[in-house]
Amino acid sequence: MKLNRHNLGQLANTVARPSYDPATLTQGIVHIGVGGFHRAHQAAYTDALMNRGEGLDWAICGAGLRSDDRAMRDTLDAQDHLYTLFELGDTPDTEVRVIGVINDMLLAEDSPAALLDKLCEPGIRIVSLTITEGGYCIDDSTGEFRADLPMIQHDLANPRAPRSVFGFLCEALRRRREAKLGAFTVMSCDNLPHNGDVARKALLAFAHLANHDLAQWIASHVSFPNAMVDRITPMTSAAHRLQLAEHHGVEDRWPVVCEPFLQWVLEDKFVAGRPAWEKVGVQFTDDVTPYEEMKIKLLNGSHLALTYLGFLQGYRFVHQTLADPLLRRYMRTFMDLDVTPQLAPVPGIDLEQYKGSLTERFSNTAIADQLERVCSDGSSKFPKFIVPTANRLIADGKPLERVALVVAAWALYLRGVDEQGTRYEIPDPRAEDCKARVVQREGLAARVLGDEVIFGTAIPASKAFVAAFERMYDSLREHGVSKTLSQVLGD
Repeated sequence: MKLNRHNLGQLANTVARPSYDPATLTQGIVHIGVGGFHRAHQAAYTDALMNRGEGLDWAICGAGLRSDDRAMRDTLDAQDHLYTLFELGDTPDTEVRVIGVINDMLLAEDSPAALLDKLCEPGIRIVSLTITEGGYCIDDSTGEFRADLPMIQHDLANPRAPRSVFGFLCEALRRRREAKLGAFTVMSCDNLPHNGDVARKALLAFAHLANHDLAQWIASHVSFPNAMVDRITPMTSAAHRLQLAEHHGVEDRWPVVCEPFLQWVLEDKFVAGRPAWEKVGVQFTDDVTPYEEMKIKLLNGSHLALTYLGFLQGYRFVHQTLADPLLRRYMRTFMDLDVTPQLAPVPGIDLEQYKGSLTERFSNTAIADQLERVCSDGSSKFPKFIVPTANRLIADGKPLERVALVVAAWALYLRGVDEQGTRYEIPDPRAEDCKARVVQREGLAARVLGDEVIFGTAIPASKAFVAAFERMYDSLREHGVSKTLSQVLGD
């Protein structure tokens, strides 16, 4: 059965349908960057609230700023903006449900004016973002906004026809201020520390370059709540589509596949109201910091600790790495000895149980989470997920081999061939630059670790870290992943 509004009533009983009428919803949110994670997370929470008969004025208008967003727009448009949330777990009680909270999607390259008009509608009270870790135009080595980027320079020169997220936000807020419409909340749902603070810093930096008075107004009137977001959402594959069609009778051109686990911890800082997400499991807090630290250092850091080593061995799915006893022990040892001592107490969370849940989640065979997805954009992920842990270990004089092994595995991965001799592409915007740094062994540590945008200054300045990195890199090349892990684990 093709997924659209007309066919909703004819779907199989195994498929949950909206209890609300998607055609009657009123938009309250514009979401920039509609991908799998947004559809499995923020939109899923909003759908759950609407299924309670509440929040029907918080429908989502999607927005795409990249050419790549056209495929998502066209798919949603062909299905009346409906899509299937397809939970996959190793137990039979997972959920399949159609979500209808997104009821439009606009493409900036088709009409910047139409998107600006949407952002200026009085009913739009939240603009949310999933624009990836690298989308905030912040130089990780200096912490400063990258005003030199071509799209930023374009937007400063052409404020009525912007291309960047900050160009759109700034111009929309300028118009709202002029029309006395009031500000909206900018809510980052990206997976980086203090994501709201980062969004605020980037937008204010752009605004000061464009209009100093407007920047001051934004600083006073716009809120930027920090959030910790969590749900493993692999890339949707042809096999997933086929599985959905065969088992549940739904023909969905782009379902979103996800694990059953779902978490959102959010600061309650909204200048123009918000959905009552707390009624469907969102945890509101005054300070999201301890939850962020826990999730980013344990979950995301452990993902990177596993992913490049596993990929080099020839594995292609996360659950395969957890089935490897050495990789499983290495991940848990990294979490227990290197990361956990750095974490502050997390209200309401038992860290031992949390780490156990990560092992269970990563072992999920049904979801078939691709290592390629986790490997992607390593140059943007290392500064957020591994470098803070490494810096603290260096400062505290702790052993460095385990964390250096993560970096060494990435450096070897950049050569583009695994231990089986299989060649692969490097999915990273900085792939060519990064690959050039590992072509020759001589001077490799200085070239890789000396990239301050990725590794900052403490890591290349640490003789102990550089030595550990070189030992781990040479061991991986000469002896392979398994023997190197055995040595690191003391076998």
